[in-house]
Amino acid sequence: MSPIATVNPYTAETVREFEPMGAGAVDAAVRRAARAFTGWRSTPATDRAEVLHRAARMAADRAEELEALITLETGKLIRHSRAEVDLAVRTLRYYADEGPALIADEPLKVERGTAVLRNDPLGPVLGVQPGHFPFFHAVRFAAPNLVLGNTVLVRPAAGCPQTALALAEVLAEAGAGEGCFEVLLVEDRDVGAVVEHEQVCAASLIGAEAGGDAGGAGLAERAGRRAKKTVLDLGGRDPFIVLDGEHLERTVEAAVASRLHNMGQGGISARRMIVVRKVYAEFVALLAERFHALRPGDPADASTTLAPLCSEAAAARLMDQLDDACERGATAVTGGHRIDRRGAFVEPTVLTGVRPDMRAYHEELAGPVAVVFPVADEEAAVALANDSPYGLGGAVFAGDVLRAHAVADRLETGMVWINHPTTSEPNLPFGGVKRSGYGRELAHAGITEFANRRLVVENSAYGPVGDALG
Repeated sequence: MSPIATVNPYTAETVREFEPMGAGAVDAAVRRAARAFTGWRSTPATDRAEVLHRAARMAADRAEELEALITLETGKLIRHSRAEVDLAVRTLRYYADEGPALIADEPLKVERGTAVLRNDPLGPVLGVQPGHFPFFHAVRFAAPNLVLGNTVLVRPAAGCPQTALALAEVLAEAGAGEGCFEVLLVEDRDVGAVVEHEQVCAASLIGAEAGGDAGGAGLAERAGRRAKKTVLDLGGRDPFIVLDGEHLERTVEAAVASRLHNMGQGGISARRMIVVRKVYAEFVALLAERFHALRPGDPADASTTLAPLCSEAAAARLMDQLDDACERGATAVTGGHRIDRRGAFVEPTVLTGVRPDMRAYHEELAGPVAVVFPVADEEAAVALANDSPYGLGGAVFAGDVLRAHAVADRLETGMVWINHPTTSEPNLPFGGVKRSGYGRELAHAGITEFANRRLVVENSAYGPVGDALG
């Protein structure tokens, strides 16, 4: 078995290694979570929520340490790590504040007697995590489930073991008992066995559809064999539609912010910029100017504007996609190459002339690459936006808000934003359609995905049962 390691993407240095957990260690961790579930589910929801309140305070107090650790493991800019920790803290606070009310009994209208829909926990639930937001995504999965009363098993991305272990420390110090939050350091090939473990009740994955048992399709298949529910966030190729030139400078800044947050490695990112022809040339020129101005450096240095990708493998894959596009006739208005220096750096790239026969048209480009398409009008914009197997998020920019809404209403996505980049907030449901996955995380929707929505009816006022059984 290869070690699970923290490898600094900026220096390529192996910082720390962990031995992957064997089958016995995994079984012991799952059974700790199962034993803990008995007591955790019977703990009042307000007390479970107080654990999250304390965890939020502790994470905020340790923010600098956590930010540095995230940047070390992912290579992202320190300001992006700071934003990630802030979002995680706000998510902990949201579920601490709102969670008990969100899972309260829901009275139902009945002719006689009473009926309620109760949100009961299921048991140990598994979250398979990606590497691009290792702290926030683990919190996004754990916080609602812990308030609900489930116990949580997290399998972090291979390159981010220390970030997951840091969250485990925070939760333990906040009062989550042994087994309430377990970190599983296992290889991809062992994820399927965890999903099928008799004590694991449900599973969530953020990542890619492919990838064997550690990918969305494989995990869903394994879970389906045991009739276990899954929630999948499989990324996307989000459209960023520009319908006119009103406030174009601001629109370009929004495009840059969306595409380059975490160096373009997040799921909700402006991967396809679809711009009406009358402002296309100006938009591309402004975008290329901002991309060209970025400078690589140490991501832990606040003055750095271009970070490395999360790994050498990620940089190599992105370059394969760029080379394929350029060899087939696409134009790199700026960028298009590896940067000749230490670290997994790729030049910020603006691609035009991308056609359906190119990988860059269909595949998710995880890196600082913007693909820009000209279109004649909103009809063409909608057709191009929906010409994708993915449907996570999208954004529409226009001076006429009603026109923007009319276009947004026709997009085949799980989320859409008007005159703002697609983003994530604790109080807003997050998820997609088509091959971007199914289910929702965050807000009220996320806390009941792994609940037993149990109906409890008291109907003693009814007469004899007779033939009323349905």
